[in-house]
Amino acid sequence: MRVGNVGKLVIAIVLCELAGVVGSVFTYPSIPTWYASLQKPSFNPPNWLFAPVWLILFALMGVSAYLVWSKGLESEGVKAALFIFVVQLVLNVLWSIVFFGLHSIFYSFVIIIVLWIAIALTITAFVRVSKKAGALLLPYILWVSFASVLNYYIWLLNP
Repeated sequence: MRVGNVGKLVIAIVLCELAGVVGSVFTYPSIPTWYASLQKPSFNPPNWLFAPVWLILFALMGVSAYLVWSKGLESEGVKAALFIFVVQLVLNVLWSIVFFGLHSIFYSFVIIIVLWIAIALTITAFVRVSKKAGALLLPYILWVSFASVLNYYIWLLNP
């Protein structure tokens, strides 16, 4: 791997992890207070599981984005794929702000559905550029699928 590519890889991973840091600014203060007071379904994972899962998922997102970026911005489909990627990353942070920051379970559910669609579009766009990049996002869409169901049930249980 060339030095320039190592730099791109580091930048891509750090940017994705920073999205997680921004989201956590809204998440962590609400966990022991507001989130703890919510009724949750029986399949709700323990709180300690979320941080390591997201750390791994953001790293996979970064590697995935790097694989697309490394094809060159002038290559067909790369700019569009990265644009969709950035949109889904913004939606990911927005979900944390709305759910944990604003305590809006319904609107966060709407956002997570839009996020799921944006992730699916990102995977589709990434696969056209790099099959590996698209495959690296599969754990992410699976986790967001689970999180969508969880968000829905939390909304139902907390009218």
